[in-house]
Amino acid sequence: MVKDNLVYPYFSGQRLLIVVTGALSAAFIPGWLTWLRTGYPNLVIRPVATRSAQRFVTLDALTTLCGWKAVSDEWPDHVDGDAPHVEMSTWPDSILVYPASLNFLARLALGMGDTPALLALQCAPVPIGLAPSLPPFALGSPAYEGHRETLERRPNVVIAPPKPGLSISTGQLDASVAAPMSLLLSLIESRRSQELAI
Repeated sequence: MVKDNLVYPYFSGQRLLIVVTGALSAAFIPGWLTWLRTGYPNLVIRPVATRSAQRFVTLDALTTLCGWKAVSDEWPDHVDGDAPHVEMSTWPDSILVYPASLNFLARLALGMGDTPALLALQCAPVPIGLAPSLPPFALGSPAYEGHRETLERRPNVVIAPPKPGLSISTGQLDASVAAPMSLLLSLIESRRSQELAI
């Protein structure tokens, strides 16, 4: 679909949980959320941000852009109603981690569940899309490659390969930035179609 000269791939999701992690690409998430809301006006988006992501984008901004109260990826002092990780794993029909920092990917691959979003991702039965955003030279590192291979073995996980990008630290095109969200939605939809065909 093309709308306002922007391309929107087919996406059947209706309830999207988006987890924003602490890579610099998090600063660009407002633009992608505007893109999502424009192309998929009936899509309900619930945002979660790690503490490190909140250095680049505020919970208030995420709340305003999504129309749903953004939450910090931390265990609450008091739980009113459902446990946050259970709600995060049962409410959505699709989950995006955008951008996915190397630290977050490593913890996810190792099976850690030390925050609500991580525990939800370990348990959620729905398609999960990851958009790695990596520092210089991390793309080919043994650490990233090992974690990527582990995550790719999960039947409900898709990973959008990062694109070459400018490193603010080095001033060179040696970073790996998050792939366009449109690619990630297409990959999730393809995985969902494969699951329905089985």
